[in-house]
Amino acid sequence: MRITVIEHEADAGLGFFAGWLTDAGAEFEVVRPYLGEAVPERAAGGLIVLGGEAAAWEDEQYPWLPATRDLIRRSVEGGVPTLGICLGAQLMTLACGGAVERGEHGLEVGACEVVPLPAAGADPLFGGLGPALAVQYHRDATTALPPGAVPLATGDPYPNQAYRLGDRAWAVQFHPEATPEIFTGWTAGSADHLTERGYSVEELNTQVKEAREGLAGTWKSLAERFVTVVQTA
Repeated sequence: MRITVIEHEADAGLGFFAGWLTDAGAEFEVVRPYLGEAVPERAAGGLIVLGGEAAAWEDEQYPWLPATRDLIRRSVEGGVPTLGICLGAQLMTLACGGAVERGEHGLEVGACEVVPLPAAGADPLFGGLGPALAVQYHRDATTALPPGAVPLATGDPYPNQAYRLGDRAWAVQFHPEATPEIFTGWTAGSADHLTERGYSVEELNTQVKEAREGLAGTWKSLAERFVTVVQTA
């Protein structure tokens, strides 16, 4: 059982997921198109598309995005278990007929609450999830879900936090994979930007560090359940 992982930048890797996937019995191959590696035409047994600084439509600056959207679309249509995270979720949205725009409420960042919707109760990944904290770092947002998408989680100020397409494809706006160390790397790289917008980098980092146990306790099950979907596909 092997999972193809598309990584868009070095500081937005698998994080928690690397250990969780391995412990659940999965192997994974990380493809790094920002280093010149080709995005495959087909995923292995499953597909995870990670986050990154790019906007989902910035094809000129990030020339591998069209191939990534094509891979996502083929995977969803072919029933390949697929998980899009943040940018990966936005790429799935565009690839499958939804809309992504610059968020009207600006940046969403830190440890923020995600609230499950009624359909989450019977979902293979989200079943049993209550309101939970999740790492956020995005300024773009899904403004229209793809046709047939089932909303699974919401939040404030951006309501489209998670959805499912078909039986085996999920998009999550937040970062279930992000460790506090990854998050502090992000804030260090954009400290001036955050400060200009009224955020305290120290408070954001502390917030996420203090949430570590809860983050791991909540989102480990999502990773494990995704592996189960891959195993049974």
